[in-house]
Amino acid sequence: MGIHSYGSMSVDWEERVNVERLRRERLARAQAQLEASELGGLLCFDMYNIRYITSTLIGTWALDKLSRFCLLPRGAEPIMWDFGSAARHHELHCPWMGGGRSRAGISLLRGAMTPEMGRAEDVARKIKRELEMRGLDKAPLGVDMMEPPVFFALQKEGITVADGQQVMQAARRIKTQDEITLLNTSAAMVDAAYEELYRAMRPGVAENELVGLVAKTLHDLGSEGVETVNAVSGERCNPHPHIYSDRVVRPGDPAYFDICHSFTGYRTCYYRTFAVGSASPAMGDAYKRCREDLDRAIAMIKPGITTADIASIWPRAQEFGFPNEESCFGLQYGHGVGLNGWEQPVISRLVSLDHPVTIEAGMVIALETYWPSTDGWSAARIEEEVVVTEMGHEIITRFPAETLLVAGAPYWTGTGPLSTTRELEPGPGNGR
Repeated sequence: MGIHSYGSMSVDWEERVNVERLRRERLARAQAQLEASELGGLLCFDMYNIRYITSTLIGTWALDKLSRFCLLPRGAEPIMWDFGSAARHHELHCPWMGGGRSRAGISLLRGAMTPEMGRAEDVARKIKRELEMRGLDKAPLGVDMMEPPVFFALQKEGITVADGQQVMQAARRIKTQDEITLLNTSAAMVDAAYEELYRAMRPGVAENELVGLVAKTLHDLGSEGVETVNAVSGERCNPHPHIYSDRVVRPGDPAYFDICHSFTGYRTCYYRTFAVGSASPAMGDAYKRCREDLDRAIAMIKPGITTADIASIWPRAQEFGFPNEESCFGLQYGHGVGLNGWEQPVISRLVSLDHPVTIEAGMVIALETYWPSTDGWSAARIEEEVVVTEMGHEIITRFPAETLLVAGAPYWTGTGPLSTTRELEPGPGNGR
Protein backbone atom coordinates (compact mmCIF):
# COMPACT_ATOMS: atom_id res chain seq x y z
CA MET A 1 0.00 0.00 0.00
CA GLY A 2 1.74 3.15 -1.20
CA ILE A 3 1.52 6.46 0.64
CA HIS A 4 0.79 9.19 -1.87
CA SER A 5 0.29 12.93 -1.91
CA TYR A 6 -2.55 14.19 -4.09
CA GLY A 7 -4.59 17.32 -4.54
CA SER A 8 -7.57 17.76 -2.26
CA MET A 9 -10.19 17.45 -5.03
CA SER A 10 -11.52 14.39 -6.79
CA VAL A 11 -10.74 14.17 -10.51
CA ASP A 12 -11.69 11.84 -13.34
CA TRP A 13 -8.14 11.32 -14.60
CA GLU A 14 -6.53 9.92 -11.44
CA GLU A 15 -7.76 7.78 -8.57
CA ARG A 16 -7.13 9.57 -5.33
CA VAL A 17 -9.25 8.96 -2.27
CA ASN A 18 -11.99 6.50 -3.18
CA VAL A 19 -14.76 7.79 -0.92
CA GLU A 20 -17.15 4.93 -1.61
CA ARG A 21 -14.42 2.44 -0.67
CA LEU A 22 -13.65 4.50 2.44
CA ARG A 23 -17.28 4.32 3.59
CA ARG A 24 -17.60 0.62 2.78
CA GLU A 25 -14.37 -0.48 4.46
CA ARG A 26 -14.93 1.55 7.62
CA LEU A 27 -18.40 0.10 8.14
CA ALA A 28 -17.13 -3.42 7.39
CA ARG A 29 -14.43 -3.08 10.05
CA ALA A 30 -16.95 -1.92 12.64
CA GLN A 31 -19.29 -4.78 11.72
CA ALA A 32 -16.47 -7.32 11.93
CA GLN A 33 -15.43 -6.16 15.40
CA LEU A 34 -19.06 -6.25 16.52
CA GLU A 35 -19.44 -9.81 15.22
CA ALA A 36 -16.33 -10.85 17.13
CA SER A 37 -17.75 -9.49 20.39
CA GLU A 38 -20.57 -10.65 22.66
CA LEU A 39 -22.58 -7.53 21.93
CA GLY A 40 -25.93 -7.43 20.17
CA GLY A 41 -25.29 -3.94 18.86
CA LEU A 42 -23.35 -0.72 19.21
CA LEU A 43 -25.02 2.52 20.31
CA CYS A 44 -22.78 5.48 19.55
CA PHE A 45 -22.98 9.08 20.72
CA ASP A 46 -19.29 9.77 20.05
CA MET A 47 -19.22 11.84 16.86
CA TYR A 48 -16.04 10.17 15.63
CA ASN A 49 -17.62 6.73 15.91
CA ILE A 50 -20.83 8.00 14.29
CA ARG A 51 -18.85 9.29 11.34
CA TYR A 52 -16.86 6.07 11.07
CA ILE A 53 -20.04 3.96 10.95
CA THR A 54 -22.47 6.20 9.03
CA SER A 55 -20.21 8.60 7.06
CA THR A 56 -22.40 11.52 8.10
CA LEU A 57 -21.45 14.88 9.61
CA ILE A 58 -23.33 18.01 10.63
CA GLY A 59 -20.37 20.23 11.58
CA THR A 60 -17.71 20.53 14.22
CA TRP A 61 -20.14 22.53 16.39
CA ALA A 62 -21.92 19.26 17.19
CA LEU A 63 -18.84 17.37 18.42
CA ASP A 64 -19.54 18.02 22.10
CA LYS A 65 -23.36 18.14 22.16
CA LEU A 66 -24.15 14.40 22.49
CA SER A 67 -27.30 15.14 20.49
CA ARG A 68 -26.96 12.64 17.63
CA PHE A 69 -26.80 8.87 18.02
CA CYS A 70 -26.59 5.80 15.82
CA LEU A 71 -27.23 2.11 16.34
CA LEU A 72 -25.28 -0.60 14.57
CA PRO A 73 -27.18 -3.86 15.20
CA ARG A 74 -25.37 -7.16 14.81
CA GLY A 75 -25.83 -8.46 11.25
CA ALA A 76 -27.58 -5.30 10.03
CA GLU A 77 -27.01 -1.85 8.57
CA PRO A 78 -26.66 1.23 10.82
CA ILE A 79 -29.57 3.46 11.82
CA MET A 80 -28.95 7.17 12.43
CA TRP A 81 -31.03 9.52 14.63
CA ASP A 82 -30.05 13.03 13.71
CA PHE A 83 -30.47 16.66 14.66
CA GLY A 84 -33.71 18.00 13.19
CA SER A 85 -33.55 18.70 9.47
CA ALA A 86 -30.16 17.01 9.15
CA ALA A 87 -32.02 13.70 9.07
CA ARG A 88 -33.98 14.81 6.02
CA HIS A 89 -30.82 16.14 4.36
CA HIS A 90 -29.04 12.83 4.84
CA GLU A 91 -32.06 10.93 3.53
CA LEU A 92 -31.82 12.99 0.34
CA HIS A 93 -28.05 13.20 -0.10
CA CYS A 94 -26.56 10.14 1.63
CA PRO A 95 -27.90 7.17 -0.35
CA TRP A 96 -25.77 4.75 1.68
CA MET A 97 -28.08 5.64 4.60
CA GLY A 98 -31.25 4.96 2.61
CA GLY A 99 -34.21 2.73 3.35
CA GLY A 100 -35.57 4.90 6.15
CA ARG A 101 -32.41 4.56 8.24
CA SER A 102 -31.82 8.32 8.54
CA ARG A 103 -34.28 9.54 11.16
CA ALA A 104 -34.93 12.53 13.37
CA GLY A 105 -34.11 12.03 17.02
CA ILE A 106 -32.65 14.14 19.81
CA SER A 107 -31.02 13.12 23.06
CA LEU A 108 -30.44 15.39 26.10
CA LEU A 109 -28.01 18.01 24.70
CA ARG A 110 -25.70 17.50 27.69
CA GLY A 111 -28.49 18.07 30.19
CA ALA A 112 -30.07 21.09 28.48
CA MET A 113 -33.16 18.91 28.04
CA THR A 114 -34.50 18.53 31.59
CA PRO A 115 -35.68 15.15 32.98
CA GLU A 116 -39.41 15.86 32.75
CA MET A 117 -39.07 16.30 28.97
CA GLY A 118 -38.62 12.55 28.67
CA ARG A 119 -35.86 12.57 26.06
CA ALA A 120 -33.81 9.86 27.79
CA GLU A 121 -36.80 7.52 27.84
CA ASP A 122 -37.53 8.30 24.20
CA VAL A 123 -33.97 7.36 23.19
CA ALA A 124 -34.19 4.12 25.17
CA ARG A 125 -37.52 3.15 23.57
CA LYS A 126 -36.15 3.81 20.09
CA ILE A 127 -33.19 1.55 20.73
CA LYS A 128 -35.23 -1.17 22.46
CA ARG A 129 -37.65 -1.30 19.52
CA GLU A 130 -34.88 -1.85 16.97
CA LEU A 131 -33.17 -4.50 19.06
CA GLU A 132 -36.44 -6.38 19.65
CA MET A 133 -37.23 -6.39 15.93
CA ARG A 134 -33.96 -8.25 15.36
CA GLY A 135 -34.08 -10.50 18.42
CA LEU A 136 -31.09 -8.71 19.96
CA ASP A 137 -32.67 -7.17 23.05
CA LYS A 138 -31.37 -9.87 25.41
CA ALA A 139 -27.73 -9.43 24.36
CA PRO A 140 -25.51 -6.74 25.91
CA LEU A 141 -25.58 -3.40 24.12
CA GLY A 142 -22.22 -1.72 23.62
CA VAL A 143 -22.20 2.04 24.21
CA ASP A 144 -19.27 4.38 23.64
CA MET A 145 -20.37 7.36 25.78
CA MET A 146 -23.68 8.66 27.08
CA GLU A 147 -25.36 10.85 29.65
CA PRO A 148 -26.41 9.07 32.87
CA PRO A 149 -30.19 9.52 32.31
CA VAL A 150 -29.97 7.62 29.03
CA PHE A 151 -28.01 4.86 30.78
CA PHE A 152 -30.69 4.59 33.48
CA ALA A 153 -33.49 4.64 30.88
CA LEU A 154 -31.87 1.78 28.95
CA GLN A 155 -31.60 -0.22 32.15
CA LYS A 156 -35.30 0.36 32.87
CA GLU A 157 -36.04 -1.08 29.43
CA GLY A 158 -34.21 -4.24 30.47
CA ILE A 159 -31.14 -3.58 28.31
CA THR A 160 -27.72 -4.58 29.63
CA VAL A 161 -25.23 -1.82 28.86
CA ALA A 162 -21.62 -2.76 28.13
CA ASP A 163 -18.45 -0.99 26.97
CA GLY A 164 -18.65 -0.40 23.22
CA GLN A 165 -15.78 2.06 22.96
CA GLN A 166 -13.17 -0.69 22.92
CA VAL A 167 -14.95 -2.40 20.02
CA MET A 168 -14.87 0.84 18.03
CA GLN A 169 -11.27 1.60 18.95
CA ALA A 170 -10.30 -1.86 17.74
CA ALA A 171 -12.09 -1.22 14.43
CA ARG A 172 -10.38 2.15 13.96
CA ARG A 173 -6.88 1.13 15.09
CA ILE A 174 -5.72 -0.07 11.63
CA LYS A 175 -6.22 2.52 8.90
CA THR A 176 -7.43 1.75 5.39
CA GLN A 177 -5.62 2.92 2.27
CA ASP A 178 -7.95 5.89 1.91
CA GLU A 179 -7.66 6.86 5.57
CA ILE A 180 -3.88 6.98 5.22
CA THR A 181 -4.17 9.14 2.10
CA LEU A 182 -6.42 11.56 3.97
CA LEU A 183 -4.09 11.66 6.97
CA ASN A 184 -1.17 12.36 4.66
CA THR A 185 -3.10 15.17 2.96
CA SER A 186 -4.05 16.64 6.32
CA ALA A 187 -0.38 16.64 7.38
CA ALA A 188 0.65 18.28 4.10
CA MET A 189 -1.69 21.17 4.87
CA VAL A 190 0.08 21.66 8.20
CA ASP A 191 3.43 21.61 6.37
CA ALA A 192 2.15 24.69 4.53
CA ALA A 193 0.85 26.30 7.72
CA TYR A 194 4.27 25.96 9.36
CA GLU A 195 5.89 27.62 6.35
CA GLU A 196 3.61 30.64 6.80
CA LEU A 197 4.15 30.65 10.55
CA TYR A 198 7.95 30.50 10.19
CA ARG A 199 7.91 33.45 7.80
CA ALA A 200 5.67 35.52 10.10
CA MET A 201 7.35 34.84 13.44
CA ARG A 202 9.29 37.83 14.76
CA PRO A 203 9.59 39.91 17.92
CA GLY A 204 6.35 41.83 18.54
CA VAL A 205 3.90 39.31 17.10
CA ALA A 206 1.52 37.78 19.66
CA GLU A 207 0.80 34.09 20.07
CA ASN A 208 -2.87 34.63 19.23
CA GLU A 209 -1.92 36.42 15.98
CA LEU A 210 0.08 33.37 14.94
CA VAL A 211 -2.85 31.13 15.85
CA GLY A 212 -5.07 33.23 13.56
CA LEU A 213 -2.55 33.02 10.72
CA VAL A 214 -2.36 29.23 10.97
CA ALA A 215 -6.15 28.89 11.12
CA LYS A 216 -6.61 31.05 8.03
CA THR A 217 -3.93 29.16 6.10
CA LEU A 218 -5.54 25.82 6.88
CA HIS A 219 -9.08 26.96 6.08
CA ASP A 220 -7.87 28.48 2.80
CA LEU A 221 -6.38 25.10 1.91
CA GLY A 222 -9.66 23.32 2.62
CA SER A 223 -9.48 22.32 6.27
CA GLU A 224 -12.76 21.05 7.65
CA GLY A 225 -12.00 22.50 11.05
CA VAL A 226 -9.05 23.74 13.09
CA GLU A 227 -9.32 22.00 16.43
CA THR A 228 -6.50 23.92 18.10
CA VAL A 229 -3.23 25.71 17.52
CA ASN A 230 -1.28 25.30 20.72
CA ALA A 231 1.10 28.31 20.62
CA VAL A 232 3.58 28.58 23.51
CA SER A 233 6.49 31.01 23.72
CA GLY A 234 9.12 32.38 26.08
CA GLU A 235 8.73 31.68 29.80
CA ARG A 236 5.44 29.88 29.09
CA CYS A 237 7.40 26.99 27.55
CA ASN A 238 8.45 25.49 30.87
CA PRO A 239 6.29 23.97 32.25
CA HIS A 240 4.12 23.26 29.21
CA PRO A 241 0.70 24.97 29.68
CA HIS A 242 -1.05 23.30 26.70
CA ILE A 243 -2.86 26.52 25.69
CA TYR A 244 -2.03 29.67 23.71
CA SER A 245 -2.23 33.21 25.06
CA ASP A 246 -1.87 36.84 23.97
CA ARG A 247 1.81 36.93 24.98
CA VAL A 248 4.04 38.95 22.64
CA VAL A 249 7.05 37.11 21.26
CA ARG A 250 10.43 38.61 22.27
CA PRO A 251 13.97 38.32 20.87
CA GLY A 252 15.61 35.08 21.90
CA ASP A 253 12.35 33.34 22.74
CA PRO A 254 11.72 29.67 22.19
CA ALA A 255 8.30 29.07 20.64
CA TYR A 256 6.61 25.75 20.04
CA PHE A 257 3.31 24.94 18.35
CA ASP A 258 0.95 22.01 18.05
CA ILE A 259 -1.33 22.25 15.00
CA CYS A 260 -4.43 20.07 15.14
CA HIS A 261 -6.98 20.23 12.32
CA SER A 262 -9.17 17.99 10.22
CA PHE A 263 -9.30 17.29 6.49
CA THR A 264 -12.33 15.21 5.50
CA GLY A 265 -12.43 14.10 9.12
CA TYR A 266 -8.78 13.04 9.43
CA ARG A 267 -6.69 14.90 11.93
CA THR A 268 -3.20 16.03 12.74
CA CYS A 269 -1.21 16.36 15.95
CA TYR A 270 1.98 18.04 14.80
CA TYR A 271 4.46 19.95 17.02
CA ARG A 272 7.37 22.11 15.93
CA THR A 273 9.77 24.28 17.96
CA PHE A 274 11.56 27.44 16.84
CA ALA A 275 13.80 30.10 18.30
CA VAL A 276 12.96 33.71 17.46
CA GLY A 277 15.91 35.82 16.33
CA SER A 278 18.46 33.84 18.28
CA ALA A 279 18.85 30.79 20.50
CA SER A 280 20.85 30.21 23.66
CA PRO A 281 23.21 27.25 23.96
CA ALA A 282 20.88 25.84 26.63
CA MET A 283 17.97 25.97 24.21
CA GLY A 284 20.06 24.32 21.51
CA ASP A 285 21.00 21.52 23.90
CA ALA A 286 17.37 20.99 24.91
CA TYR A 287 16.30 20.76 21.28
CA LYS A 288 19.05 18.25 20.53
CA ARG A 289 17.98 16.01 23.43
CA CYS A 290 14.31 16.30 22.48
CA ARG A 291 15.13 15.31 18.88
CA GLU A 292 17.32 12.40 19.96
CA ASP A 293 14.58 10.93 22.15
CA LEU A 294 12.12 11.27 19.27
CA ASP A 295 14.46 9.81 16.65
CA ARG A 296 15.25 6.77 18.77
CA ALA A 297 11.54 6.03 19.05
CA ILE A 298 10.87 6.56 15.34
CA ALA A 299 13.76 4.27 14.39
CA MET A 300 12.12 1.43 16.31
CA ILE A 301 8.73 1.66 14.58
CA LYS A 302 7.89 -1.50 12.66
CA PRO A 303 5.32 -4.28 12.92
CA GLY A 304 5.87 -6.61 15.86
CA ILE A 305 7.45 -4.28 18.41
CA THR A 306 5.33 -3.14 21.34
CA THR A 307 4.37 0.14 22.93
CA ALA A 308 6.46 -0.97 25.93
CA ASP A 309 9.55 -1.23 23.72
CA ILE A 310 9.13 2.41 22.72
CA ALA A 311 8.15 3.79 26.13
CA SER A 312 11.10 2.05 27.80
CA ILE A 313 13.66 4.14 25.89
CA TRP A 314 12.08 7.45 26.90
CA PRO A 315 13.37 9.24 30.01
CA ARG A 316 11.75 8.66 33.38
CA ALA A 317 9.73 11.51 34.86
CA GLN A 318 12.37 12.22 37.49
CA GLU A 319 15.02 12.77 34.80
CA PHE A 320 13.33 15.98 33.64
CA GLY A 321 11.89 17.39 36.82
CA PHE A 322 8.63 15.55 37.57
CA PRO A 323 7.85 13.33 40.57
CA ASN A 324 6.04 10.55 38.67
CA GLU A 325 4.79 9.51 35.24
CA GLU A 326 1.25 10.79 35.77
CA SER A 327 2.52 14.32 36.46
CA CYS A 328 4.32 14.48 33.09
CA PHE A 329 1.81 12.48 31.06
CA GLY A 330 1.73 13.57 27.42
CA LEU A 331 5.25 15.02 27.29
CA GLN A 332 6.98 11.80 26.19
CA TYR A 333 4.01 10.33 24.41
CA GLY A 334 2.67 8.42 21.43
CA HIS A 335 -0.89 7.97 20.21
CA GLY A 336 -2.86 6.85 17.21
CA VAL A 337 -4.21 9.48 14.83
CA GLY A 338 -7.36 9.12 12.74
CA LEU A 339 -10.83 10.62 12.88
CA ASN A 340 -9.88 11.56 16.42
CA GLY A 341 -6.54 13.10 17.33
CA TRP A 342 -5.97 10.57 20.11
CA GLU A 343 -6.70 6.95 19.27
CA GLN A 344 -5.12 3.60 20.06
CA PRO A 345 -2.37 2.72 20.60
CA VAL A 346 -1.30 4.90 23.52
CA ILE A 347 2.45 4.96 24.24
CA SER A 348 3.49 6.24 27.66
CA ARG A 349 5.61 5.07 30.55
CA LEU A 350 2.47 5.54 32.68
CA VAL A 351 0.66 2.55 31.12
CA SER A 352 2.67 0.92 28.34
CA LEU A 353 5.36 -0.83 30.37
CA ASP A 354 2.80 -2.92 32.22
CA HIS A 355 0.24 -3.15 29.41
CA PRO A 356 2.09 -3.40 26.09
CA VAL A 357 0.26 -3.26 22.76
CA THR A 358 1.76 -4.73 19.59
CA ILE A 359 2.46 -2.29 16.76
CA GLU A 360 0.84 -3.38 13.48
CA ALA A 361 1.11 -2.35 9.83
CA GLY A 362 -1.55 0.21 8.97
CA MET A 363 -1.38 2.07 12.26
CA VAL A 364 -0.73 5.79 12.09
CA ILE A 365 1.04 6.98 15.22
CA ALA A 366 2.05 10.44 16.42
CA LEU A 367 5.21 10.44 18.53
CA GLU A 368 5.93 13.56 20.60
CA THR A 369 8.78 14.44 22.95
CA TYR A 370 9.65 17.35 25.25
CA TRP A 371 12.79 18.47 27.00
CA PRO A 372 13.30 21.44 29.34
CA SER A 373 16.40 23.61 29.12
CA THR A 374 18.91 24.00 31.93
CA ASP A 375 18.13 27.73 31.97
CA GLY A 376 14.88 26.89 33.78
CA TRP A 377 12.42 28.59 31.41
CA SER A 378 12.89 27.47 27.81
CA ALA A 379 12.04 24.04 26.38
CA ALA A 380 11.72 22.07 23.14
CA ARG A 381 8.72 20.12 21.84
CA ILE A 382 8.73 18.09 18.59
CA GLU A 383 6.26 15.63 17.07
CA GLU A 384 6.18 13.43 13.99
CA GLU A 385 3.32 11.38 12.54
CA VAL A 386 4.42 7.95 11.38
CA VAL A 387 2.65 5.40 9.19
CA VAL A 388 3.56 1.83 10.10
CA THR A 389 4.28 -0.08 6.89
CA GLU A 390 4.85 -3.79 6.29
CA MET A 391 8.62 -3.22 6.24
CA GLY A 392 8.97 -0.39 8.75
CA HIS A 393 7.56 3.11 8.73
CA GLU A 394 7.15 6.35 6.80
CA ILE A 395 7.04 9.86 8.27
CA ILE A 396 4.24 12.05 6.85
CA THR A 397 5.01 15.28 8.77
CA ARG A 398 7.60 16.96 6.57
CA PHE A 399 8.28 20.50 7.79
CA PRO A 400 12.00 20.53 8.71
CA ALA A 401 12.74 19.71 12.32
CA GLU A 402 16.07 17.89 12.26
CA THR A 403 17.76 20.88 13.93
CA LEU A 404 16.48 23.97 15.72
CA LEU A 405 15.29 26.61 13.22
CA VAL A 406 15.76 30.31 14.03
CA ALA A 407 12.87 32.43 12.73
CA GLY A 408 12.78 36.16 12.13
CA ALA A 409 14.82 38.42 9.87
CA PRO A 410 18.57 38.40 10.65
CA TYR A 411 20.04 41.52 12.25
CA TRP A 412 23.01 43.23 10.60
CA THR A 413 25.80 45.12 12.33
CA GLY A 414 28.68 47.17 11.00
CA THR A 415 30.82 44.06 10.89
CA GLY A 416 28.30 41.57 9.57
CA PRO A 417 25.27 39.57 10.72
CA LEU A 418 24.50 39.38 14.41
CA SER A 419 25.14 35.91 15.78
CA THR A 420 22.03 33.77 16.18
CA THR A 421 23.52 32.30 19.35
CA ARG A 422 22.91 34.53 22.39
CA GLU A 423 22.89 33.75 26.08
CA LEU A 424 19.93 35.37 27.82
CA GLU A 425 20.71 35.83 31.50
CA PRO A 426 18.06 34.74 33.99
CA GLY A 427 16.51 37.45 36.12
CA PRO A 428 14.15 37.61 39.10
CA GLY A 429 10.41 37.54 38.69
CA ASN A 430 10.05 36.39 35.10
CA GLY A 431 12.20 33.29 34.91
CA ARG A 432 15.12 35.06 33.24
